[in-house]
Amino acid sequence: MKVGIIGSGGREHAICLALNDIRKIEEIYCFPGNAGTAKISKNIVLNLEDFDELKDFILLNKIDLIIVGPEKPLVDGIVDFLEGHNIKVFGPNKIASQLEGSKIFTKNLCKKYNIPTAKFGIFENVDSSIQFIKKTKYPIVIKADGLASGKGVYICDKISEAKNAINEIFAGKFGKAKNLLIEEFLKGEEMSYFIISDGKTLKKFGTAQDHKRVSEGDTGKNTGGMGAYSPSRLFNEALDKKILSRIIEPTIKGLKEIGTIYKGFLYAGLMIVDGEPYLIEYNVRMGDPECQTILPKLNSDLLEIFLSCCDEKLHETDINWYNKKSICVVLCSKGYPDQIKKKILIKDLDNLILGNDEYCFHAGTIIENKQTYAIGGRVLNFVCLSNDFLSARHQIMNSLKSLNWNGGFYRKDIGYKAISE
Repeated sequence: MKVGIIGSGGREHAICLALNDIRKIEEIYCFPGNAGTAKISKNIVLNLEDFDELKDFILLNKIDLIIVGPEKPLVDGIVDFLEGHNIKVFGPNKIASQLEGSKIFTKNLCKKYNIPTAKFGIFENVDSSIQFIKKTKYPIVIKADGLASGKGVYICDKISEAKNAINEIFAGKFGKAKNLLIEEFLKGEEMSYFIISDGKTLKKFGTAQDHKRVSEGDTGKNTGGMGAYSPSRLFNEALDKKILSRIIEPTIKGLKEIGTIYKGFLYAGLMIVDGEPYLIEYNVRMGDPECQTILPKLNSDLLEIFLSCCDEKLHETDINWYNKKSICVVLCSKGYPDQIKKKILIKDLDNLILGNDEYCFHAGTIIENKQTYAIGGRVLNFVCLSNDFLSARHQIMNSLKSLNWNGGFYRKDIGYKAISE
């Protein structure tokens, strides 16, 4: 069987590695992949916005299954297109992908189905937005409506910060903006909650805690994610039931009532306030770096899970997990999330020795002349499984010190809320 994976980040490398040892798979293609996937698959550079070019390659090379990693192709309708050409593809369709593609779509769904979320307002221009922020209480949250690679969210403590956020969004920092969201600030603790669905059955796919802020102690600018741990320290059976009954199930029901179903991973970004879950946002794919944190704990055949979702047979498939804790620390290029230097050599990466429960997933990397270079903001993801979070993080710190890459930096406190030292 031949499998194709769309994407170039740590998430896609983690998926690629999980599929690599499955005997049924004879070939894996990554579009475009990275330096890590290049060692276990064929990296193919195509124009991913030209669906016909991708379709022609898939048919020519007789690829049996396509897995879509990132959000943009999903929001653009790649699943609908490929299915229209009888190509098996894992991921939600274009309508269902609006859960991530439009924050306003999701907020209106929450309003209609009484899904707990922050109070919000929708504003169509700078003037109306600024009139509102002059008379509101702070802090507030301002969000770009469309895709923003995890960076279109501003937490504003004063009016000057709110004005800056409004001006940047309407000036097109995250693409053309017809409107934006202004939300109340929920004071609690974030949690990432994942399910997988075949359109008929849904099953849980783990929890995690992401660390979005660039600096230790959760300070500094928002990023795509500096690290994560799994499972979330907040998770318990009572909370699980609330999340499913109040948030996930009404969402799936709402999609069915507008004539669509949900297939694929669904990631609920939650705020837990005094034990009660509130929906912050949906992502229509596995998170990054949460995917790298969760997948190594999987003790089931990932290909079988993907195929069962495509064939609407998820109810026949068991999803089992190793009873381990997992931590992921992201090694970033200096300057991230702002300006970075590109094509920086990462010396001694091939000499790095990792243990049985340790992983190094590539993100913003390429191979040229048998050497690995950093080309993105988030470069490598170091993951360790252990019986406790402290020893897992300790081992990752040793690996990062051993690599000793002077072109990057990382947070040393990932998982600090779950670790009592």
